Amino acid sequence: MDKLYDITVIKGILGRYGFTFSKGLGQNFLIDPEVCPSIAEYGVPDENYGVIEVGPGIGVLTNELGKAAQKVVAVEIDKRLIPVLGETMSDRKNVKVINDDVMKMDLHKLIEDEFDGMNVAVCANLPYYITSPVIMKLLEEKLPVDCVTVMVQKEAAERICAPAGTRDSGALTIAVRYYAESEMLFEVKADSFMPAPKVDSAVIRLNIRKEPIVTPICEKTFFAVVKASFLQRRKVISNTLASGLNISKSEIMKLLEDIGIPLNARAEQLEMEDFCRLADAVYKFRNK
Repeated sequence: MDKLYDITVIKGILGRYGFTFSKGLGQNFLIDPEVCPSIAEYGVPDENYGVIEVGPGIGVLTNELGKAAQKVVAVEIDKRLIPVLGETMSDRKNVKVINDDVMKMDLHKLIEDEFDGMNVAVCANLPYYITSPVIMKLLEEKLPVDCVTVMVQKEAAERICAPAGTRDSGALTIAVRYYAESEMLFEVKADSFMPAPKVDSAVIRLNIRKEPIVTPICEKTFFAVVKASFLQRRKVISNTLASGLNISKSEIMKLLEDIGIPLNARAEQLEMEDFCRLADAVYKFRNK
């Protein structure tokens, strides 16, 4: 169905199924006819790809992905939208809709069952409240996917794509950069949605690395150090690490001195290699 950008059509479809928007699920449906074709163009490398879509809503982006990809599996948590998608995607024979919670799914099994032999990409218009958990699940599970193209709150997009060692960087920046190369694609104004959110959005693409950008001794320690480092951004790293890792400040200061990180440094000033060296130092300290 190619009229899903028309507000009258959208209201008519939703009215037939008695659907009302859920604030709890962060539901904002795209109505800008230029946005979804662009997401599909950036997010589907070629026509032979399989695509996992998270949160299809009424299928506006799903429809464009169906045009661009060999197969699309759309995962929708809201069971009320399943019959709606049954109508709007009735012409898209290469689209399969699954009623499930992506945060609870075995995505490795999904890919094995649905995309045998295909290269796979992920696309999504993510609700703001669940942006970080979904992105980190997709990355941490080390899925056999080539790229993740998502629309998120503009502020989150800027944070995710910020270079390490800059003021805008945070724990999510470092975590994403560990697994992927991030790039900002384009901004999307709030009035591109129904209902319109209070903030603008942006589309980003995460190109998955074959290997992590750094190689810490222990990944678990690396991410624990990153998380602890950014717990209180205004404080110097020696204070945040001491409280976040439950290691005495004197020991933390010694570790920092040993690896050449200034004691008055803040987390936002550290590069990926700094976090890796720091994580290795913490790991060795705990396992000596």
